[in-house]
Amino acid sequence: MNLKQMLEQAVERYAGKTAIVMGERKLSYAELDEAANKVANALVGMGVGKGDRVAMLLANSPEVVATYFGVVKAGGIAVLLDPKYKLTELVSLCDDSQPKVLITESPCLEPLIPVLNRFKSVEGVIDLSSRHRGKLLTYEEVMANSSSSAVGVEPAPEDIAHIAYTSGPAFHPRGVAMSHQALVREAAISGDSFQQTDKDIVVLFALPMHHAFGLVVIMMTAIAKGSKVVILPGLSIESLFEVIEQEKATIFMGVPFVHGLIVDAVEAGGIKHDLSSLRLWGTAGAAMPVSIAQKVKQYIGLTPVNFWGMTESAAHVSCTALNGRGESGSVGKTLPGWELRIVDDEGNELPTGETGEIVVRGPIMKEYYNNPQATAQVVKGGWLYTGDVGWLDKAGWLFLSAGRKRDMIIAKGQNISPSDIEEIIGTHPKVAEVVVVGIADESRGETPRAVIRLKAGEKVTEQEIKKLCLEHLANYKVPREVVFTDDLPKTADGRIAKEELR
Repeated sequence: MNLKQMLEQAVERYAGKTAIVMGERKLSYAELDEAANKVANALVGMGVGKGDRVAMLLANSPEVVATYFGVVKAGGIAVLLDPKYKLTELVSLCDDSQPKVLITESPCLEPLIPVLNRFKSVEGVIDLSSRHRGKLLTYEEVMANSSSSAVGVEPAPEDIAHIAYTSGPAFHPRGVAMSHQALVREAAISGDSFQQTDKDIVVLFALPMHHAFGLVVIMMTAIAKGSKVVILPGLSIESLFEVIEQEKATIFMGVPFVHGLIVDAVEAGGIKHDLSSLRLWGTAGAAMPVSIAQKVKQYIGLTPVNFWGMTESAAHVSCTALNGRGESGSVGKTLPGWELRIVDDEGNELPTGETGEIVVRGPIMKEYYNNPQATAQVVKGGWLYTGDVGWLDKAGWLFLSAGRKRDMIIAKGQNISPSDIEEIIGTHPKVAEVVVVGIADESRGETPRAVIRLKAGEKVTEQEIKKLCLEHLANYKVPREVVFTDDLPKTADGRIAKEELR
């Protein structure tokens, strides 16, 4: 099955049912399919053929979903771009993907108009914001003038549906190319793991749809299961609670950073809305601190469902039990449709309980787009080498015990995992966030530096942090330097941007 067929199947079952809501804007499943057909016909008229790339530089909206499905219905490949990217990053990524058409909106479009000639492959632009009517084709014109009939293109299941750039360097891009069949399979796996149905109402909050969490785990899974998605822009926790109450939402998911904001907001002002409709509270993207998980359960009344995956695996590979039972600190068991092993540096499978790299097999990426060398480094014999490190217990529960395999500090020949130090410092009651990076040191090679954001109004000394670490870690792991900051840079998926921090 391809994504076009997945949407059409949803229309057959749920035609008049609301698929997407954002404020006063609503799209039923039938209206979503019709809008996607109009986009597809417009793109075909602009010369987009099978395999041509279409760059999408857009913030979350119902139109993003219609545009995405319009691209794949036309046989094109959607190139998912972060609206926060600057010009240099965009030029680099577009040089890599060579899109024929750019679909964007203000404010992204304004700085690009004078320099569109920098995007050598782009032959046409569609403007969602309609501020450049007469100069550029607008989305409003597409909806008014394009045919709503299905395009006579049928993507093959193995065709690439989209390219999603990972949080790695934009100037040496690795575009994760996902096939139609992998995304359709993963949407079904995801929905089954959440026991999701057409009765569910999912809130999309602080999860951009240019990322797998927002696009696949939330949006595609909802379409596969006939659920309703409520898109909420911004970062207002009060608005989030209000929408949950008004829409009687059943599912909320986010990254740990957002859960931390929610806990802080509840502690500051309490909960003034009825959240009893919620049945599932999910977290992914990074390990949720135990203290935050405990407070979510205390304040919301739900044990957070933890799941693990990555862009290269379309979405998640493992998931904890929905009833909250299982091993504390685990990211769950391998989901049906996936295989998972723990291997050593030579690729040999390790016994239960031993720590190594996590490798998975299932609906993984087809390739890093146009980068066979990078692809060969991580896809070996059908297995995706994730770069994440962890271990399995006897019951098959997966634990991410040592951070990223490639994120390592080497001091005096000793390998130090920054996550070890981060976990200990994170237990300090006055610490809101912490990240540890390796800093060049002439005598040691590298030395750990801890960068800490404290909770509002709190004060902690460097000596206090070092003492805490020394109480729980080998002395060579104690940070040589401790820096306090008011803010830590974040990636689009909510993770701390270590490279930017370095």
